[in-house]
Amino acid sequence: MLRTLLIAIGVLAAAAAAVVAYAAATQSDDFRVERSLAIKAPADKIYPLIADFKAWDAWSPWEHKDPNMKRTYSEPSGGKGAKYAWEGNGEVGSGEMTMAEATSPSRVKLDMHFKAPFEARHVGEFTLVPQGDGTNVTWSMSGDAHLVTKVMCLFFSMDKMVGTEFEKGLAAMKAKTEG
Repeated sequence: MLRTLLIAIGVLAAAAAAVVAYAAATQSDDFRVERSLAIKAPADKIYPLIADFKAWDAWSPWEHKDPNMKRTYSEPSGGKGAKYAWEGNGEVGSGEMTMAEATSPSRVKLDMHFKAPFEARHVGEFTLVPQGDGTNVTWSMSGDAHLVTKVMCLFFSMDKMVGTEFEKGLAAMKAKTEG
């Protein structure tokens, strides 16, 4: 019985090591998720929704995943140097963001520090480009893919998971600013 248990543990450990080795060898060392949407509104109408963390409640898909989420904002809550921190349930985790750049009305760059459910540092970016009678808004997130991320990406598509949320947020931004 003990021998069978030790063999089973050895087989599981070898399988786990093989998965980790495979992920390390085959997955990219970095990632980028990006979505764009044409919005029939001028950039100067859209930009304030992005450049002030307190305005994110109107469009960010993560703001409504946990009704009890605790939020902390710096003062001012928008513009270069503004900070936003959150603590929530398993869907939103916890972390903080700092606006590293806020160039009205064309770009916002974020330094993102996720603390839970796992530690990660990424860069978020919004670019607003005039296009005809509206604006093309692009939302992206990029960063290093550490070993845990590489293993996770063997089983889940980060592009699909995060990208789907970006699509929801851009659609909400469009609904808020058009018309």
